[in-house]
Amino acid sequence: MLNDTTYQENNESCMLINIAVLIRHVFFLCILITSGVAQAASYQRINWVDLLPEKDLKALENPPAYINEIEDGSLEDALSDKMLSALEQSTLPDDAYQRALSSTDVVAAYDDKAIRLPGFIVPIEMNDQQQVTQFFLVPYFGACIHLPPPPPNQIIYVTSEQGILVEDIYNAYWLQGTIKTTFTENDVAQSAYSMTVDTIEPYTEE
Repeated sequence: MLNDTTYQENNESCMLINIAVLIRHVFFLCILITSGVAQAASYQRINWVDLLPEKDLKALENPPAYINEIEDGSLEDALSDKMLSALEQSTLPDDAYQRALSSTDVVAAYDDKAIRLPGFIVPIEMNDQQQVTQFFLVPYFGACIHLPPPPPNQIIYVTSEQGILVEDIYNAYWLQGTIKTTFTENDVAQSAYSMTVDTIEPYTEE
């Protein structure tokens, strides 16, 4: 039979053990939370203009006067950027704006960087489960589908080994992954960047 002193000592020992276990659980929980925050913070949030070299950005921000003279619905307006560029070459041999529209120049500083970027998905390939495994990420809806493609340095070729279930291509998404300055070309478009996606989620304002 335990006396009061022994019982009290055993009770205190149990309490100390329980406290130690609780502290250990809290410690590991803090590690997990910190790890999750660090992982989210490790992706650099960028905008599409960040992927444009300075000379291309300046050219696109200052279009030549003849652009404003093209009427909506005209033949010139219906032509793709590449076709229009080819037609203008003879009369505009040094047109920085047209060169920027087809530029494959990149910002080398973003090569092999973990980034977070919003955009619209243009599916290229799907697996048997109807999940998208290859697609182009573009800055505006309809690019490469209903509208001419943006400049190649405003298109990212994205791959996902597991595949991504894209419920609605009409909506924008946030993507996180590693971007590379790799050129890709197919029947749909050309891209000056590629990306291996880690996470994808519906777009929300941040």
